[in-house]
Amino acid sequence: MDAEMTVRYHRDVVEPVAVVEARNAALTVHPSNVLATVLVVADDGADGGTPVGHALVQSRDGEWEVKRVIVADGQRGRGIGRLLMAELETVAREGGASRLILQTGDRQPDAVALYEKIGFTRIPTYEPYVTTIPQSICFEKPIV
Repeated sequence: MDAEMTVRYHRDVVEPVAVVEARNAALTVHPSNVLATVLVVADDGADGGTPVGHALVQSRDGEWEVKRVIVADGQRGRGIGRLLMAELETVAREGGASRLILQTGDRQPDAVALYEKIGFTRIPTYEPYVTTIPQSICFEKPIV
């Protein structure tokens, strides 16, 4: 996964320390802000199964923000991302959220396609991403 991340996000490019620190702070998930975590485990005979997908929702300025939607390489295209997002919607609905928001990037076309397919609509980039990751693509989905 490190090789994929280096290529996709150009991590081989040298940036000023202040830029890197600000971006890292914007992307950090603080445990005290986590409202729910979802894990998909494959029933593959391994002891307890093998984790194949993960997502969480955190509180950000009173909003329910989706973070860390990750599907294991080799497991993509099997509906795991949809399953994770559906469960987060259920959790948000039960928790009284009026909408889910999320931030992704222009280097994640697969994620953008998923979010659009499941009913998320683009919204203006919100802080802290406006100043730290200006190429962000942000979405919302009302919870009904």
